[in-house]
Amino acid sequence: MNEKRGILIHFMDGSKKLLEFPQQVADGDASAVAKLKDALDAGKLVIEAEGALIVIPFDNVKYVQVYPAPKKLPAGVIRGASFKD
Repeated sequence: MNEKRGILIHFMDGSKKLLEFPQQVADGDASAVAKLKDALDAGKLVIEAEGALIVIPFDNVKYVQVYPAPKKLPAGVIRGASFKD
């Protein structure tokens, strides 16, 4: 069974948007970390959803949750954290 994948975008105004999608990069893809870094460096999220192209500037985003976390992550990522609020 395929694991559900998604992104929860928390906007600066307090609103949220949840998107679900199929796996985008194969688990064994050696370029997965570079693709993630490119996406973060772009300064915007670019998403195709329901036949439309959505561009969300990071200026409007407080933070983003992506699940499940990619197996390969860039250097410097803190792993195994949990929220304690």
